[in-house]
Amino acid sequence: MQVFLGILAAFIIVVALLWLLVPAWYGLPPVTTTRERIRKALELANPQPDETLYDLGSGHGRVLVIAAKEFGLNAVGIEAGPVQCVISWLNARWNGVSSQVRVEAGDFFKSNFKEADIVFAYLTSDYGERLAKKLAAELKPGARVVTVSFDLPGWDADVFDRERLIYLYKK
Repeated sequence: MQVFLGILAAFIIVVALLWLLVPAWYGLPPVTTTRERIRKALELANPQPDETLYDLGSGHGRVLVIAAKEFGLNAVGIEAGPVQCVISWLNARWNGVSSQVRVEAGDFFKSNFKEADIVFAYLTSDYGERLAKKLAAELKPGARVVTVSFDLPGWDADVFDRERLIYLYKK
């Protein structure tokens, strides 16, 4: 029994370290936001059923599930943390939206956003300039970008919710 408990403890420690260290490696702390803030951000983007949303640094998949379940979107999460990818996938299955949700493991700066109708990003301002250039180069006309807590340098926000620090941009 002690061997089993030791293995279980080691497993839990490894998972916890992966949960914290992989996102930290990319400079992204594992910080969540409220469901209400996510809903408000998505409402600002005026999503239409069957559009595709990309969530950059999707964490545990809360944005993906809300986008698919409440707005009828196809949702793609891009997440560097392997534990977060598994949790996102389980979250989508648990909520019955796994057919509308795809989780990709990796660095979102290496992804292509040409299929995105909406991009959701809750990052730090350190990513703003680099992300702004990438999105300007890859997004199709009419695509919307919703950022939470940071702005995109060189882009003019179409809507700014000062109370919740949500920016909406249109290409």
